[in-house]
Amino acid sequence: MTNRALSPPLSRRLFLATLLLVGLTLTACRPTISEYSARAYEQATSLKVESLALMENATDPYGEHASAVQSLRTELRKAHEFAEGRPNNKISAQQWQILIDPERDLLGGFLRDWKAQSSFSEAFVTEKKHQIAAAFDTIIELESGKRSPDEIQARN
Repeated sequence: MTNRALSPPLSRRLFLATLLLVGLTLTACRPTISEYSARAYEQATSLKVESLALMENATDPYGEHASAVQSLRTELRKAHEFAEGRPNNKISAQQWQILIDPERDLLGGFLRDWKAQSSFSEAFVTEKKHQIAAAFDTIIELESGKRSPDEIQARN
């Protein structure tokens, strides 16, 4: 069994660059960002916990957890669709897409590789959990930084 080699400095630099780009975009586009949604925030926090808990099992053969993986993928797609369906929510929807895309090195890619390789070393899982937790935190912070409808009405 071989694990895909990670280049932590490169992946971290790309992740930090993405965060910076999102931050700059948020600053420039603040008036057109959707309102805060308690449902979106709850989805993101719940899916973070569920995802990280499932990842802990990736040292076991994939087949033992295939149905849980499929269930998680469904819930992740629902969160992405919910984000896409909200007005002025393009940035959040893009962050969900990056997280769940099986062709990237975050959660979607991790789940794809787990299936292909059957299991991972504990060290690899630990490192990936840190990266994926940070990606979820970006989504959570993006949502929690939005203004509530009451705040928007009070300003007008």
